Amino acid sequence: MKTILAYGDSLTFGANPTGGVRHGYADRWPSVLEAGLAGKARVIAEGLGGRTTVSDDWYANADRNGARILPTLLESHSPLDLVVIMLGTNDLKPAICGSALEASFGMRRLVQIIRGHYAGRGETTPEILLIAPPLICQSENQDMMGHFGGFAHGLEQSSQLAVHYARRAEELDTGFFDASTVAVADPEDGVHLDAKNTRAIGEGLVPVVTSMLGL
Repeated sequence: MKTILAYGDSLTFGANPTGGVRHGYADRWPSVLEAGLAGKARVIAEGLGGRTTVSDDWYANADRNGARILPTLLESHSPLDLVVIMLGTNDLKPAICGSALEASFGMRRLVQIIRGHYAGRGETTPEILLIAPPLICQSENQDMMGHFGGFAHGLEQSSQLAVHYARRAEELDTGFFDASTVAVADPEDGVHLDAKNTRAIGEGLVPVVTSMLGL
């Protein structure tokens, strides 16, 4: 059986935009992906709200810097056959980074960390799949829109993630998937997904992961 690490932020955690802390286990995309692989792989979900690719966020009591915590997770969950990374939305906050291009450079750094980690151990490096998150949408939630410098900035930058991530995937020879092709954010807060759209990401990933791992 293959082992997959799903590394992400609140969208991987399964944050519910309309009330309640989290979607049920069966509705989270890592769970849907595992179910779709029909016993051929297990998917370890590592989602943290607010997580960035490589930047610090001093507003939280948890370490949201994805580059700093990743080596620990690789160590604790190895051996791995595939690491799926869906990060970058939080990088778009002007107080954090504010740029889709810079978020793609953060994803590059995460790929380097993964490959360096396994090279240092003399072990086989897992396959890597980069995912561009769904687009930010218009919302009356002023606090959430304010995090992203307003809707216009959030939409402009989130709409560039797929282009930059596809370029990084080609550069780094990784897999690539654009989650905006299967899922849309909920207008309740403009960022997070309802249960249907959260499941859609897992469903959309099944053929991609099946192909990458030869399942």
